[in-house]
Amino acid sequence: MALVLGIDSSTQSTKALLVDAADGRVVETRTAPHPPGTEVDPRAWLEAVDTATDGLLERADAVSVGGQQHGMVALDEDAAPVRDALLWNDTRSAGSARDLIDEMGGPQACADAIGSVLVASFTSAKLRWLRDHEPEHAARVHRVLLPHDYVSLHLAADGTGPFTDRGDASGTGYFATAESRWRPDLLEQALGRAAELPRVVAPGAVGAETARGAVLAGGTGDNMGAALGMALEPGDVLVSVGTSGVASAVSTTPVADGTGVVTGFADASGGFLPMVTTMNAAGILDLQARWLGVDHDGLAALALESAPGAGGVTLLPYYGGERTPNRPDAVGTWTGLRPATTRADLARAAYEALLCSLADAVDRLVAATGVQPHRVLMVGGATKSAALRALAPAVLGCPVVLPPAGEYVALGAARQAAWALAGTDAPPTWPAPETTVLEAEPTPHVREVYADLRERTAPWTTSTTTNTTANTTTNLSNPEGTS
Repeated sequence: MALVLGIDSSTQSTKALLVDAADGRVVETRTAPHPPGTEVDPRAWLEAVDTATDGLLERADAVSVGGQQHGMVALDEDAAPVRDALLWNDTRSAGSARDLIDEMGGPQACADAIGSVLVASFTSAKLRWLRDHEPEHAARVHRVLLPHDYVSLHLAADGTGPFTDRGDASGTGYFATAESRWRPDLLEQALGRAAELPRVVAPGAVGAETARGAVLAGGTGDNMGAALGMALEPGDVLVSVGTSGVASAVSTTPVADGTGVVTGFADASGGFLPMVTTMNAAGILDLQARWLGVDHDGLAALALESAPGAGGVTLLPYYGGERTPNRPDAVGTWTGLRPATTRADLARAAYEALLCSLADAVDRLVAATGVQPHRVLMVGGATKSAALRALAPAVLGCPVVLPPAGEYVALGAARQAAWALAGTDAPPTWPAPETTVLEAEPTPHVREVYADLRERTAPWTTSTTTNTTANTTTNLSNPEGTS
């Protein structure tokens, strides 16, 4: 029996799955935590991957790493980090992103060049911030890697140069996504000097070998890994509720959205993965539970005591700034608080705000691709919540397909490893897991009130490209447009 090891080096932890290459059955799982914060010494990820893969790496015939997108790992000539890595959710580079957009000729020119309009998350914006605020560190940069590249290099045999894949590379800001090639001129424009980049491994190809001779695939970004792990097909929209909120869809054609709402990423299998991302997702519920002094089960129970609309209470949950719409300097806003407001109303408002934000993301994805979804799937740790399960189809206005809980980024990495091991033209087909379909009566008025608050706060945005979502919603309750 051939075994493959899929690794997810995420914002919060490393997850490692040892998987049967023939059918995708998970044989063993290990985890190790990462340090908190939006800037982290990347060597901590290497310690975590060593811990999580101890006893598993030796059993694997092939390995692949999925990782958090965008993070800036800047190395000197001795391959040592010049500073802590800046992660995707570090917004200090928002102004740098705006500067780069202007230098590239505006938002649409930026999207045409790289597939996306830059925001603070992108690696190039972080490199510009480094140039302008820490020139002594910028002067030492010899090579720039993404988090998954750094972990893959750690697992590779000595003498192996760094490598990446087109999926994760498409989130750097210096990769021409539609053409699948680096734009070193854009990296130099951002950093102020040239730097080495990893080679790009083709979908399904071998990137290197481990020290013990196992196949090491090219790896990919976390969202691309999840799409591969769930075997998404055109017509599927995947909504992920984790540290960030993400709506993504597999596409056969590239997207270049000049509004900046939809990022035109590549996927891990040769196609494209247009995506809409929110910075605030599961953390909305974490914060609300802490404020109300309950655990997540208690928060869910409270929310289900309240009625749709949360007694008139509405929350705009942009606590840490926001990416969709692009408001890096925004804050959270509550409205509709009255003497009659209950703890249950406050709990429900948090769930409804999270789901309205995700529904906005789905709407914009559908508008950019022009394809109505056949299915809306939802994954992420927050889907364990009884309240989220009950309210998701109501707020999104359509049935929601809930796959079984699983580490889909790591599973996608394992599928990529099995693909590289097999040397086939397409990734292996593994049996699809049973899913649960969630249904509820739609509550469009909840989204209408949320949209009104969202638009009334639009002046808070400081971006030169204000991205807002119109007060319209996609008809997901009738996705095929039939009666």
